[in-house]
Parts: sequence; C-alpha cells; structure tokens
Amino acid sequence: MISTKDFRTGLKIEIDGKPFEIIEFQHFKPGKGGAMMRTKLRQMMTGQVLDKTFRSGEKVDKPDMAMTEMQYIYKEGDNFVFMDLATYEQMHVPGTNVGEKGGYIKEGDTVKVLLYNGELIGVDLPANVSLTVAQTDPGVQGDRVSNATKPATMETGLQVNVPLFINEGDTIKVDTRSGEYLGRE
Repeated sequence: MISTKDFRTGLKIEIDGKPFEIIEFQHFKPGKGGAMMRTKLRQMMTGQVLDKTFRSGEKVDKPDMAMTEMQYIYKEGDNFVFMDLATYEQMHVPGTNVGEKGGYIKEGDTVKVLLYNGELIGVDLPANVSLTVAQTDPGVQGDRVSNATKPATMETGLQVNVPLFINEGDTIKVDTRSGEYLGRE
C-alpha cells in the first residue's frame, strides 16, 4: 500500500484494478476539514488522463509491475512479437499497447518493457535510435533553401522529415521523444 504522503511525479499506483501513473500532484488544505492531495493521473493502458482527489493519509494499492528486457522479433499483422531473453517465451502484443513507439523498434532490437500482471503495457526506448531510410524523394540540385526538409519513410514505416541531402539507404539518428531527425550515422 502507498500512502498519499509518498506521492511523487512518475509514481505508479493502482485504482479499481487499473494501473495509473501520477503526472502532477498538489497538496492543499481547504478551509474546513483535513488536508487533501489533488492529482492528475494517466491510465497506463489507455493513456486517458484523470483528475482525482485523495484525503491526506489515504492509502492506495501498488500495482504488480515489472520492468524487463525483451527482444522484438517481428510484426504479425497488427501484433508485435517480443521474446523474453531469460525464458525465450514469446509474447504477442497488440499494436495499441506499443503505440507510436513501434515505429522506432527494428527487428532484433532489445528494449525494456513494462509488464502489468504479465501483460506488456509499455515500451521504454532510448533517447535516440538509428534507422535506415527506406524511401524518400531525391534532393534536386539547386534546391538549397536553408533548413529545407522532405518526408522520408524509415525501414520500420515511421515517417520523419529529413534534410534534402539524405538519400535512400542512409542511416540516420532519430529522437524517440519528438520524432525529429538528429543527424547522419
């Protein structure tokens, strides 16, 4: 059990059998009664944001979560298939659980995943990844407006705006938080 006095940003709690992450919290004392804790929570399975107020000293459950390393093997339809490196057990994960982060993972990559009651609910990516450009229009000579970009499709299907000098087959670094081009490898 976790007390409201232990609340901090990033803490994971369980309410009504669902995992939440604390985004913001604020301690306040109304004119009458005891102190309260106003929080903004993100439901970890759906991404839904919820405002909830707790009484000071109230206790909430700690979710059964584990962070482990898994290897991304392949994509099967809309599902991502990961393999546990310790047990070699394969896990089929719906694309909705991986979300937009699936565009940054290549086959064979090892990533940290968050498991809730044995089900994968989140992927923790490094700050940047290296991806190969699968398709982009060629940069035309004389097309040299400063900071001009063009769309490029990566090997994973991710769309990134890249400078005009980037060609198909080039390996580039992409920021996983913003999806922006960082540089050439």
